[in-house]
Amino acid sequence: MEKLIGRERELKELEWTMKSQRSEFVILYGRRRVGKTFLVRHFFNDRYSFHFVGAHKQKKNVQLQNFAEALIRYGAPHDAHEITTWHEAFYQLINLLERCPDERKVIFFDEIPWIDTHGSEFVSELEYFWSNWVQNRDDIVFIACGSATSWMKDKLEDNQGGLHNRITHRIYLRPFYLNECKSYLNEHGFEWDDYQILQCYMIFGGVPYYLSLLRPYLSLPENVDALIFGRGGDLSNEFNELYNALFSKADRYIDIVKLLSTKREGFTRMEIEAKTGYRGGGLTKLLSNLERCDFIVSYVQFGNKNKQTLFRLADFYTLFYFRYVEGNLSRDEHYWQHHFMDRSVQSWEGFTFEEVCLRHLPHIKQGLGIAGIATEASAWRFTPSKNDTRKGAQIDLIIKRVDKLIHLVEMKFSEKSYTITKDYSQQLLERKHLFMDITGIDRGAVLTFITPMGLSQGVHSSIVHSELTSKDLFAPVKA
Repeated sequence: MEKLIGRERELKELEWTMKSQRSEFVILYGRRRVGKTFLVRHFFNDRYSFHFVGAHKQKKNVQLQNFAEALIRYGAPHDAHEITTWHEAFYQLINLLERCPDERKVIFFDEIPWIDTHGSEFVSELEYFWSNWVQNRDDIVFIACGSATSWMKDKLEDNQGGLHNRITHRIYLRPFYLNECKSYLNEHGFEWDDYQILQCYMIFGGVPYYLSLLRPYLSLPENVDALIFGRGGDLSNEFNELYNALFSKADRYIDIVKLLSTKREGFTRMEIEAKTGYRGGGLTKLLSNLERCDFIVSYVQFGNKNKQTLFRLADFYTLFYFRYVEGNLSRDEHYWQHHFMDRSVQSWEGFTFEEVCLRHLPHIKQGLGIAGIATEASAWRFTPSKNDTRKGAQIDLIIKRVDKLIHLVEMKFSEKSYTITKDYSQQLLERKHLFMDITGIDRGAVLTFITPMGLSQGVHSSIVHSELTSKDLFAPVKA
Protein backbone atom coordinates (compact mmCIF):
# COMPACT_ATOMS: atom_id res chain seq x y z
CA MET A 1 0.00 0.00 0.00
CA GLU A 2 1.14 3.55 -0.72
CA LYS A 3 3.07 5.29 2.05
CA LEU A 4 1.06 7.44 4.44
CA ILE A 5 2.31 11.02 4.75
CA GLY A 6 1.80 12.83 8.04
CA ARG A 7 -1.35 12.11 10.08
CA GLU A 8 0.64 11.25 13.21
CA ARG A 9 -1.97 12.60 15.60
CA GLU A 10 -4.79 10.78 13.83
CA LEU A 11 -2.87 7.50 13.86
CA LYS A 12 -2.31 7.82 17.61
CA GLU A 13 -6.03 8.38 18.06
CA LEU A 14 -6.88 5.21 16.13
CA GLU A 15 -4.22 3.28 18.01
CA TRP A 16 -5.80 4.35 21.29
CA THR A 17 -9.19 3.00 20.20
CA MET A 18 -7.65 -0.42 19.66
CA LYS A 19 -6.01 -0.43 23.12
CA SER A 20 -9.12 0.80 24.90
CA GLN A 21 -10.96 -1.40 27.37
CA ARG A 22 -14.36 -0.27 26.14
CA SER A 23 -16.29 -0.11 22.89
CA GLU A 24 -15.47 2.98 20.84
CA PHE A 25 -17.56 5.06 18.43
CA VAL A 26 -15.27 7.03 16.12
CA ILE A 27 -16.40 9.64 13.62
CA LEU A 28 -13.88 10.59 10.94
CA TYR A 29 -14.73 13.63 8.88
CA GLY A 30 -13.18 16.24 6.63
CA ARG A 31 -13.31 17.70 3.16
CA ARG A 32 -13.92 15.34 0.24
CA ARG A 33 -10.72 13.95 -1.34
CA VAL A 34 -8.69 14.60 1.81
CA GLY A 35 -7.73 10.95 2.44
CA LYS A 36 -10.10 9.72 5.15
CA THR A 37 -10.63 6.27 3.67
CA PHE A 38 -6.91 5.88 2.93
CA LEU A 39 -6.07 6.67 6.56
CA VAL A 40 -8.39 3.93 7.85
CA ARG A 41 -7.24 1.44 5.21
CA HIS A 42 -3.61 2.13 6.02
CA PHE A 43 -4.01 1.80 9.79
CA PHE A 44 -6.10 -1.38 9.70
CA ASN A 45 -4.43 -2.81 6.59
CA ASP A 46 -7.92 -3.50 5.17
CA ARG A 47 -8.63 -5.98 7.96
CA TYR A 48 -12.09 -5.42 9.41
CA SER A 49 -14.75 -7.53 11.04
CA PHE A 50 -17.16 -5.75 8.69
CA HIS A 51 -16.79 -3.01 6.10
CA PHE A 52 -19.57 -1.29 4.17
CA VAL A 53 -19.51 1.66 1.77
CA GLY A 54 -22.60 3.77 1.09
CA ALA A 55 -23.57 4.27 -2.55
CA HIS A 56 -24.07 7.82 -3.82
CA LYS A 57 -27.68 8.72 -4.72
CA GLN A 58 -28.93 5.14 -4.49
CA LYS A 59 -32.28 4.19 -2.97
CA LYS A 60 -32.82 2.20 0.19
CA ASN A 61 -33.28 -1.15 -1.59
CA VAL A 62 -29.94 -0.77 -3.39
CA GLN A 63 -28.15 0.17 -0.17
CA LEU A 64 -29.63 -2.86 1.58
CA GLN A 65 -28.69 -5.17 -1.29
CA ASN A 66 -25.12 -3.90 -1.12
CA PHE A 67 -25.15 -4.35 2.66
CA ALA A 68 -26.34 -7.94 2.27
CA GLU A 69 -23.57 -8.70 -0.20
CA ALA A 70 -21.02 -7.21 2.21
CA LEU A 71 -22.33 -9.44 5.00
CA ILE A 72 -21.87 -12.50 2.82
CA ARG A 73 -18.33 -11.47 1.92
CA TYR A 74 -17.50 -11.39 5.64
CA GLY A 75 -18.98 -14.82 6.30
CA ALA A 76 -22.73 -14.38 6.83
CA PRO A 77 -25.04 -17.08 5.44
CA HIS A 78 -26.51 -16.48 2.01
CA ASP A 79 -30.02 -15.90 3.39
CA ALA A 80 -28.79 -12.39 4.18
CA HIS A 81 -30.04 -11.61 0.67
CA GLU A 82 -33.55 -11.48 2.17
CA ILE A 83 -32.84 -8.22 4.05
CA THR A 84 -35.54 -5.62 3.42
CA THR A 85 -35.17 -3.20 6.36
CA TRP A 86 -32.29 -1.68 8.28
CA HIS A 87 -33.55 -3.41 11.42
CA GLU A 88 -32.99 -6.75 9.70
CA ALA A 89 -29.63 -5.55 8.38
CA PHE A 90 -28.27 -4.72 11.81
CA TYR A 91 -29.72 -7.96 13.23
CA GLN A 92 -27.75 -9.90 10.62
CA LEU A 93 -24.66 -7.83 11.42
CA ILE A 94 -24.97 -8.76 15.10
CA ASN A 95 -25.20 -12.43 14.18
CA LEU A 96 -22.07 -12.10 12.06
CA LEU A 97 -20.08 -10.30 14.75
CA GLU A 98 -21.06 -12.76 17.48
CA ARG A 99 -19.43 -15.52 15.43
CA CYS A 100 -16.17 -13.57 15.18
CA PRO A 101 -13.12 -14.56 17.27
CA ASP A 102 -12.92 -13.23 20.81
CA GLU A 103 -10.96 -10.04 20.00
CA ARG A 104 -11.63 -6.41 19.18
CA LYS A 105 -14.00 -6.14 16.27
CA VAL A 106 -13.60 -3.27 13.82
CA ILE A 107 -16.69 -2.10 11.94
CA PHE A 108 -16.04 0.46 9.23
CA PHE A 109 -18.96 2.33 7.61
CA ASP A 110 -17.55 4.50 4.83
CA GLU A 111 -19.51 7.32 3.16
CA ILE A 112 -22.10 6.82 5.87
CA PRO A 113 -24.14 9.95 4.96
CA TRP A 114 -24.97 8.35 1.60
CA ILE A 115 -26.52 5.35 3.37
CA ASP A 116 -29.13 7.54 5.06
CA THR A 117 -31.61 7.81 2.20
CA HIS A 118 -34.95 9.58 2.65
CA GLY A 119 -37.32 7.60 4.88
CA SER A 120 -34.88 4.71 5.34
CA GLU A 121 -34.81 4.85 9.17
CA PHE A 122 -31.09 4.05 8.98
CA VAL A 123 -30.08 6.43 11.77
CA SER A 124 -32.73 5.22 14.22
CA GLU A 125 -31.69 1.61 13.61
CA LEU A 126 -28.04 2.53 14.07
CA GLU A 127 -29.04 4.11 17.39
CA TYR A 128 -30.82 0.91 18.41
CA PHE A 129 -27.88 -1.25 17.30
CA TRP A 130 -25.52 0.77 19.48
CA SER A 131 -27.76 1.15 22.53
CA ASN A 132 -29.17 -2.38 22.54
CA TRP A 133 -26.08 -4.39 21.60
CA VAL A 134 -22.76 -2.52 21.38
CA GLN A 135 -23.27 -0.65 24.64
CA ASN A 136 -23.31 -3.98 26.48
CA ARG A 137 -19.92 -4.99 25.05
CA ASP A 138 -16.35 -3.77 25.39
CA ASP A 139 -14.83 -5.18 22.17
CA ILE A 140 -16.29 -3.03 19.36
CA VAL A 141 -14.56 -0.25 17.40
CA PHE A 142 -17.16 1.39 15.15
CA ILE A 143 -15.79 3.88 12.62
CA ALA A 144 -18.17 6.18 10.76
CA CYS A 145 -16.54 8.07 7.91
CA GLY A 146 -18.05 10.64 5.57
CA SER A 147 -17.34 13.76 3.55
CA ALA A 148 -20.74 15.36 4.15
CA THR A 149 -19.51 16.93 7.37
CA SER A 150 -22.82 18.63 8.05
CA TRP A 151 -24.57 15.23 8.14
CA MET A 152 -21.88 13.83 10.44
CA LYS A 153 -22.36 16.76 12.79
CA ASP A 154 -26.17 16.81 12.78
CA LYS A 155 -26.96 13.08 12.73
CA LEU A 156 -24.11 11.66 14.80
CA GLU A 157 -22.20 14.20 16.86
CA ASP A 158 -25.24 16.27 17.90
CA ASN A 159 -27.62 13.31 17.97
CA GLN A 160 -30.26 13.70 20.67
CA GLY A 161 -31.54 10.13 20.43
CA GLY A 162 -29.85 6.80 21.06
CA LEU A 163 -26.43 8.11 20.06
CA HIS A 164 -26.51 11.08 22.42
CA ASN A 165 -23.06 11.38 24.04
CA ARG A 166 -22.01 8.04 22.52
CA ILE A 167 -19.29 9.44 20.25
CA THR A 168 -15.98 8.68 21.93
CA HIS A 169 -13.52 10.01 19.31
CA ARG A 170 -13.87 12.81 16.77
CA ILE A 171 -11.10 12.83 14.18
CA TYR A 172 -11.03 15.80 11.81
CA LEU A 173 -8.76 15.22 8.82
CA ARG A 174 -7.51 18.53 7.44
CA PRO A 175 -5.83 19.10 4.07
CA PHE A 176 -2.05 18.87 4.03
CA TYR A 177 0.12 21.75 5.12
CA LEU A 178 2.95 22.79 2.80
CA ASN A 179 5.56 20.60 4.48
CA GLU A 180 3.31 17.56 4.05
CA CYS A 181 2.72 18.42 0.39
CA LYS A 182 6.48 18.61 -0.06
CA SER A 183 6.96 15.22 1.61
CA TYR A 184 4.23 13.70 -0.58
CA LEU A 185 5.66 15.11 -3.81
CA ASN A 186 9.22 14.08 -2.90
CA GLU A 187 7.97 10.58 -2.11
CA HIS A 188 6.45 10.37 -5.60
CA GLY A 189 9.50 11.47 -7.53
CA PHE A 190 8.94 15.22 -7.92
CA GLU A 191 11.92 17.56 -7.88
CA TRP A 192 10.05 20.83 -7.44
CA ASP A 193 11.49 23.55 -5.24
CA ASP A 194 9.53 25.32 -2.52
CA TYR A 195 8.46 28.12 -4.86
CA GLN A 196 6.93 25.64 -7.34
CA ILE A 197 5.20 23.77 -4.51
CA LEU A 198 3.74 27.08 -3.32
CA GLN A 199 2.35 27.68 -6.81
CA CYS A 200 0.95 24.15 -6.83
CA TYR A 201 -0.69 24.72 -3.43
CA MET A 202 -2.41 27.85 -4.75
CA ILE A 203 -4.31 25.70 -7.26
CA PHE A 204 -4.78 22.33 -5.60
CA GLY A 205 -4.45 23.20 -1.92
CA GLY A 206 -3.31 20.40 0.35
CA VAL A 207 -5.82 17.87 -0.99
CA PRO A 208 -4.03 14.49 -1.27
CA TYR A 209 -6.29 13.19 -4.06
CA TYR A 210 -5.44 16.15 -6.27
CA LEU A 211 -1.74 15.69 -5.55
CA SER A 212 -2.03 12.01 -6.46
CA LEU A 213 -3.11 12.99 -9.98
CA LEU A 214 0.03 15.04 -10.66
CA ARG A 215 2.77 13.49 -12.79
CA PRO A 216 6.48 14.12 -12.03
CA TYR A 217 7.47 13.99 -15.71
CA LEU A 218 5.27 17.03 -16.42
CA SER A 219 5.87 20.62 -15.34
CA LEU A 220 3.29 22.26 -13.08
CA PRO A 221 1.65 24.17 -16.00
CA GLU A 222 1.54 20.95 -18.03
CA ASN A 223 -0.08 19.13 -15.10
CA VAL A 224 -2.70 21.86 -14.70
CA ASP A 225 -3.59 21.65 -18.38
CA ALA A 226 -3.74 17.85 -18.37
CA LEU A 227 -5.99 17.73 -15.30
CA ILE A 228 -8.22 20.79 -15.68
CA PHE A 229 -8.13 22.32 -19.16
CA GLY A 230 -7.44 19.23 -21.28
CA ARG A 231 -10.34 17.31 -22.76
CA GLY A 232 -11.26 14.47 -20.44
CA GLY A 233 -8.95 15.73 -17.69
CA ASP A 234 -9.45 14.05 -14.31
CA LEU A 235 -10.49 17.36 -12.73
CA SER A 236 -12.28 18.91 -15.71
CA ASN A 237 -15.65 18.31 -14.05
CA GLU A 238 -14.47 18.30 -10.44
CA PHE A 239 -16.33 21.45 -9.40
CA ASN A 240 -19.80 20.06 -10.13
CA GLU A 241 -18.96 16.65 -8.72
CA LEU A 242 -17.51 18.16 -5.55
CA TYR A 243 -20.52 20.20 -4.49
CA ASN A 244 -23.24 17.88 -5.78
CA ALA A 245 -21.70 14.92 -3.96
CA LEU A 246 -21.80 16.76 -0.64
CA PHE A 247 -24.95 18.84 -0.65
CA SER A 248 -28.57 18.44 -1.63
CA LYS A 249 -29.70 21.57 -3.48
CA ALA A 250 -26.05 22.23 -4.28
CA ASP A 251 -26.93 25.30 -6.37
CA ARG A 252 -27.54 27.27 -3.17
CA TYR A 253 -24.09 26.46 -1.84
CA ILE A 254 -22.57 27.33 -5.20
CA ASP A 255 -24.35 30.70 -5.09
CA ILE A 256 -22.60 31.44 -1.79
CA VAL A 257 -19.08 30.39 -2.81
CA LYS A 258 -19.41 32.18 -6.14
CA LEU A 259 -20.27 35.40 -4.33
CA LEU A 260 -17.38 34.98 -1.90
CA SER A 261 -14.99 34.44 -4.80
CA THR A 262 -15.59 38.03 -5.95
CA LYS A 263 -14.02 39.73 -2.90
CA ARG A 264 -10.93 38.28 -1.31
CA GLU A 265 -11.43 39.96 2.07
CA GLY A 266 -14.86 38.35 2.37
CA PHE A 267 -18.42 39.44 3.09
CA THR A 268 -20.41 40.00 6.25
CA ARG A 269 -23.58 38.03 6.76
CA MET A 270 -25.63 41.14 6.06
CA GLU A 271 -23.82 41.61 2.76
CA ILE A 272 -24.39 37.97 1.83
CA GLU A 273 -28.10 38.34 2.58
CA ALA A 274 -28.33 41.44 0.39
CA LYS A 275 -26.48 39.81 -2.53
CA THR A 276 -28.10 36.35 -2.50
CA GLY A 277 -31.52 36.78 -0.92
CA TYR A 278 -30.86 33.89 1.49
CA ARG A 279 -31.80 34.72 5.08
CA GLY A 280 -32.51 33.39 8.54
CA GLY A 281 -31.96 29.79 9.50
CA GLY A 282 -31.56 28.74 5.88
CA LEU A 283 -28.54 30.98 5.40
CA THR A 284 -27.11 29.91 8.76
CA LYS A 285 -27.24 26.29 7.63
CA LEU A 286 -25.65 27.06 4.26
CA LEU A 287 -22.75 28.92 5.85
CA SER A 288 -22.31 26.38 8.61
CA ASN A 289 -22.22 23.44 6.21
CA LEU A 290 -19.74 25.15 3.90
CA GLU A 291 -17.45 25.93 6.83
CA ARG A 292 -17.67 22.40 8.20
CA CYS A 293 -16.53 21.09 4.82
CA ASP A 294 -13.55 23.49 4.69
CA PHE A 295 -14.83 25.54 1.74
CA ILE A 296 -15.14 28.81 3.66
CA VAL A 297 -13.76 30.27 6.87
CA SER A 298 -15.26 32.81 9.23
CA TYR A 299 -13.33 35.29 11.32
CA VAL A 300 -14.06 38.34 13.40
CA GLN A 301 -12.99 41.87 12.60
CA PHE A 302 -10.50 43.40 14.98
CA GLY A 303 -12.00 45.97 17.33
CA ASN A 304 -15.58 45.38 16.21
CA LYS A 305 -17.67 45.63 19.36
CA ASN A 306 -20.41 43.53 17.78
CA LYS A 307 -17.88 40.89 16.73
CA GLN A 308 -19.26 41.13 13.21
CA THR A 309 -18.11 38.04 11.33
CA LEU A 310 -16.58 38.00 7.87
CA PHE A 311 -16.95 34.94 5.65
CA ARG A 312 -14.18 34.19 3.19
CA LEU A 313 -13.78 31.58 0.45
CA ALA A 314 -10.89 29.31 1.47
CA ASP A 315 -10.93 26.32 -0.89
CA PHE A 316 -8.06 26.73 -3.34
CA TYR A 317 -9.54 24.63 -6.12
CA THR A 318 -12.81 26.58 -5.96
CA LEU A 319 -10.93 29.89 -6.01
CA PHE A 320 -9.01 28.77 -9.09
CA TYR A 321 -12.15 27.46 -10.76
CA PHE A 322 -14.04 30.74 -10.54
CA ARG A 323 -11.02 32.75 -11.65
CA TYR A 324 -9.86 30.71 -14.63
CA VAL A 325 -12.19 27.81 -15.46
CA GLU A 326 -15.78 28.98 -15.21
CA GLY A 327 -16.71 30.97 -18.27
CA ASN A 328 -13.47 30.13 -20.08
CA LEU A 329 -14.62 29.80 -23.68
CA SER A 330 -11.18 29.53 -25.25
CA ARG A 331 -11.25 25.73 -25.43
CA ASP A 332 -7.48 25.95 -25.27
CA GLU A 333 -6.25 22.62 -23.92
CA HIS A 334 -2.91 24.28 -23.14
CA TYR A 335 -4.46 27.34 -21.50
CA TRP A 336 -2.28 27.43 -18.39
CA GLN A 337 0.95 26.92 -20.31
CA HIS A 338 -0.03 29.88 -22.48
CA HIS A 339 -1.08 32.19 -19.65
CA PHE A 340 0.67 31.29 -16.37
CA MET A 341 3.22 34.07 -16.92
CA ASP A 342 0.57 36.75 -17.55
CA ARG A 343 0.58 39.78 -15.26
CA SER A 344 -3.01 39.01 -14.27
CA VAL A 345 -1.89 35.58 -13.03
CA GLN A 346 0.92 37.18 -11.03
CA SER A 347 -1.69 39.44 -9.42
CA TRP A 348 -3.88 36.41 -8.63
CA GLU A 349 -0.88 34.63 -7.09
CA GLY A 350 -0.36 37.62 -4.83
CA PHE A 351 -3.91 37.43 -3.51
CA THR A 352 -3.84 33.64 -3.21
CA PHE A 353 -0.54 33.67 -1.31
CA GLU A 354 -2.37 35.54 1.41
CA GLU A 355 -4.83 32.66 1.67
CA VAL A 356 -1.90 30.20 1.87
CA CYS A 357 -0.48 32.20 4.78
CA LEU A 358 -3.83 32.35 6.56
CA ARG A 359 -4.06 28.56 6.25
CA HIS A 360 -0.67 28.27 7.96
CA LEU A 361 -1.31 30.32 11.10
CA PRO A 362 0.34 27.72 13.39
CA HIS A 363 3.50 27.97 11.28
CA ILE A 364 3.42 31.77 11.43
CA LYS A 365 3.14 31.74 15.22
CA GLN A 366 5.96 29.21 15.43
CA GLY A 367 8.13 31.32 13.12
CA LEU A 368 7.50 34.38 15.29
CA GLY A 369 8.45 32.40 18.39
CA ILE A 370 5.00 32.76 19.96
CA ALA A 371 3.62 29.23 19.46
CA GLY A 372 3.15 28.88 23.21
CA ILE A 373 1.65 32.32 23.76
CA ALA A 374 -2.10 32.94 23.80
CA THR A 375 -3.09 34.94 20.71
CA GLU A 376 -6.14 36.14 18.81
CA ALA A 377 -6.12 36.20 15.00
CA SER A 378 -8.47 38.53 13.18
CA ALA A 379 -8.79 40.89 10.24
CA TRP A 380 -9.54 44.60 10.03
CA ARG A 381 -11.06 46.85 7.44
CA PHE A 382 -12.05 50.49 7.51
CA THR A 383 -14.69 51.92 5.22
CA PRO A 384 -14.98 55.69 5.67
CA SER A 385 -18.38 57.28 6.04
CA LYS A 386 -19.69 59.65 3.38
CA ASN A 387 -18.20 62.75 5.00
CA ASP A 388 -14.94 61.11 6.12
CA THR A 389 -12.03 62.21 3.94
CA ARG A 390 -9.77 59.37 5.04
CA LYS A 391 -9.07 56.52 2.62
CA GLY A 392 -10.41 53.04 3.24
CA ALA A 393 -7.95 50.38 4.36
CA GLN A 394 -7.77 46.71 5.28
CA ILE A 395 -5.37 44.33 6.99
CA ASP A 396 -6.06 40.65 6.31
CA LEU A 397 -4.19 39.23 9.29
CA ILE A 398 -3.73 40.72 12.74
CA ILE A 399 -2.21 38.66 15.55
CA LYS A 400 -2.87 40.08 19.00
CA ARG A 401 -0.67 38.59 21.69
CA VAL A 402 -1.50 38.24 25.36
CA ASP A 403 1.53 40.45 26.11
CA LYS A 404 -0.27 43.26 24.22
CA LEU A 405 2.00 43.25 21.16
CA ILE A 406 -0.02 43.34 17.92
CA HIS A 407 1.39 42.04 14.63
CA LEU A 408 0.01 43.76 11.54
CA VAL A 409 0.89 41.12 8.97
CA GLU A 410 1.70 41.90 5.33
CA MET A 411 1.86 38.94 2.93
CA LYS A 412 3.63 39.45 -0.41
CA PHE A 413 4.31 36.83 -3.07
CA SER A 414 7.48 37.31 -5.07
CA GLU A 415 9.92 35.05 -6.92
CA LYS A 416 12.83 37.15 -5.65
CA SER A 417 13.52 38.96 -2.39
CA TYR A 418 10.88 41.63 -1.88
CA THR A 419 11.86 45.31 -1.90
CA ILE A 420 9.94 47.89 0.11
CA THR A 421 9.94 51.11 -1.87
CA LYS A 422 9.74 54.60 -0.44
CA ASP A 423 6.11 55.00 -1.57
CA TYR A 424 5.09 51.61 -0.18
CA SER A 425 6.86 52.35 3.09
CA GLN A 426 4.83 55.53 3.42
CA GLN A 427 1.63 53.64 2.62
CA LEU A 428 2.39 51.03 5.29
CA LEU A 429 3.05 53.67 7.94
CA GLU A 430 -0.15 55.56 7.05
CA ARG A 431 -2.17 52.34 7.28
CA LYS A 432 -0.60 51.51 10.64
CA HIS A 433 -1.37 54.96 12.03
CA LEU A 434 -4.92 54.79 10.69
CA PHE A 435 -5.38 51.40 12.35
CA MET A 436 -4.12 52.72 15.66
CA ASP A 437 -6.27 55.82 15.40
CA ILE A 438 -9.49 53.95 14.53
CA THR A 439 -9.00 51.21 17.13
CA GLY A 440 -7.70 53.48 19.89
CA ILE A 441 -4.44 51.54 20.26
CA ASP A 442 -1.64 53.88 21.24
CA ARG A 443 1.32 51.49 21.20
CA GLY A 444 2.45 47.94 20.56
CA ALA A 445 1.42 47.63 16.89
CA VAL A 446 4.29 46.35 14.72
CA LEU A 447 4.68 45.42 11.05
CA THR A 448 5.39 41.79 10.18
CA PHE A 449 6.17 40.61 6.65
CA ILE A 450 5.76 37.16 5.09
CA THR A 451 7.41 36.65 1.71
CA PRO A 452 8.70 33.49 -0.01
CA MET A 453 12.27 34.76 -0.45
CA GLY A 454 12.54 37.34 2.31
CA LEU A 455 12.99 41.10 2.24
CA SER A 456 15.74 43.00 0.50
CA GLN A 457 17.65 44.91 3.13
CA GLY A 458 17.47 48.62 2.43
CA VAL A 459 16.69 51.97 3.92
CA HIS A 460 12.95 51.29 4.01
CA SER A 461 13.04 47.72 5.35
CA SER A 462 13.80 49.08 8.82
CA ILE A 463 10.10 49.75 9.40
CA VAL A 464 9.54 45.97 9.61
CA HIS A 465 9.59 44.49 13.11
CA SER A 466 9.78 40.82 12.06
CA GLU A 467 9.78 38.81 8.86
CA LEU A 468 9.06 35.23 7.83
CA THR A 469 9.83 33.36 4.62
CA SER A 470 8.68 30.20 2.86
CA LYS A 471 11.13 28.35 5.10
CA ASP A 472 8.85 29.15 8.05
CA LEU A 473 5.70 28.16 6.13
CA PHE A 474 7.26 24.83 5.14
CA ALA A 475 8.57 24.02 8.63
CA PRO A 476 6.81 21.17 10.47
CA VAL A 477 4.86 22.45 13.44
CA LYS A 478 6.33 21.16 16.66
CA ALA A 479 3.92 19.46 19.02
